[in-house]
Amino acid sequence: MSELRGAAETAVRQCLALESEESCAIVTDDKREPIGEVLYEVASEITDDAVIVRYPPGETHGSEPPEPVAAAMAGTDVVLAPTTKSLSHTRARTEANEADARVATLPGITEEVFTTGLDADYESIAARCEDVRAQVADADEIRVTTPAGTDIAFGIGDREWLSDTGIVHEAGQMSNLPAGEVFVSPETADGTFVVDGTMRPHGLLEDGQELTFEVENGLVTHISDDEIRETVEGAAEEVGDAAYNLAELGIGTNVAVTDLVGSVLLDEKAGGTVHIAIGDNVGIGGETEAPIHLDGILREPTVYVDGESIDLPTATDA
Repeated sequence: MSELRGAAETAVRQCLALESEESCAIVTDDKREPIGEVLYEVASEITDDAVIVRYPPGETHGSEPPEPVAAAMAGTDVVLAPTTKSLSHTRARTEANEADARVATLPGITEEVFTTGLDADYESIAARCEDVRAQVADADEIRVTTPAGTDIAFGIGDREWLSDTGIVHEAGQMSNLPAGEVFVSPETADGTFVVDGTMRPHGLLEDGQELTFEVENGLVTHISDDEIRETVEGAAEEVGDAAYNLAELGIGTNVAVTDLVGSVLLDEKAGGTVHIAIGDNVGIGGETEAPIHLDGILREPTVYVDGESIDLPTATDA
């Protein structure tokens, strides 16, 4: 517990800025209880109105939590959610924000990622997010290429670029922890993207291992990997084409992450990477609801804004 204490202090005090007159709900599950307990311990030292809510792990990332958990999230000022399966793209998280809760989700968090990812200067990360967002804010089209074979173009339309800075001080704000990305839910997408970094269920891909996805008119039309294809097909049985939606384009801004470790939560934040997601995007400014949100991390990307390449944060900037 002592090894987790410093990371919990950063999360509760710096990132969420919990105050004594506020209420706080720690939402966790049976597999992430040690992290939930240390967050609750720190929160309880700040406010007398702190609770910890635990439930069995969800079936998939994006699965809705039990109703009592959702009610606890919507009825508090601050929510920290270290869970096995992500609550980021759920109605429960959206409704908590709409009720003015400040929410930090920690999906798939491990004790190693918790201690490593929160050993960072989040004010610096916020500044790098602001720089990247300024470069992409007015783009009509974003194109991403990589040495592995990615060449995909995104139409941004009226969608808003968002920043995940880790600084969650205003009512209704939300962030992942560990944090550090600028992202958008594009209106259109066409081309090919090749994941050569990290993607569930594989974790960190081996050297030379690549997962290829073809995209047409905003829908994924071909998936080279059998396991991922089966996951998407299973979701499609429930929601149809929404499961194949090209949901997100994200740019990592956390230069403290110098190596990919196999955790999507941490690796998608690494400076100098791009991630692309399939499935749900309702919680990030899109219009597609699906029971999955699958992120794949791309190494060594070049990002073009209306034909001009931009500067990405990298570990050498740390």
